[in-house]
Amino acid sequence: MDQAPIQTTDLYTLQLPSKRESITLLENLIEEIADKYQVADDIFANMMTSLNEVVTNAIVHGNKLDPEKKVIVNVEVDPKRATWTITDEGEGFDYNNLPDPTAEENLENLTGRGVFIVKHLADQCVFNAKGNEVELLFKL
Repeated sequence: MDQAPIQTTDLYTLQLPSKRESITLLENLIEEIADKYQVADDIFANMMTSLNEVVTNAIVHGNKLDPEKKVIVNVEVDPKRATWTITDEGEGFDYNNLPDPTAEENLENLTGRGVFIVKHLADQCVFNAKGNEVELLFKL
């Protein structure tokens, strides 16, 4: 009797100090996963852009660049999807009441587009109630 192959899942974790240089470790992990799972270029670009944005926000806004505070990055990957969870040690934020970056009065603002962009690039984007953790899902 033939059995279907068992679906395997890989788990990765990074504990990043809250300094901008930590982004390099994140990028290396994204590249490693993309190579291993032969992620399409467009999905790779969406992951790289979204995760750079979310982790940078966690470092700068969440943990206020305090190198004593960590940003935890967990990812669960299987051949069909990559689910990333990013958590900072900050106070969180109200992700439901962000200004609309497409509104006329906000078009020339230099900031305020990150969450908007991430929600459009990831297949799923879910914040915890406090606003200091986000889960991003990308279909591979």
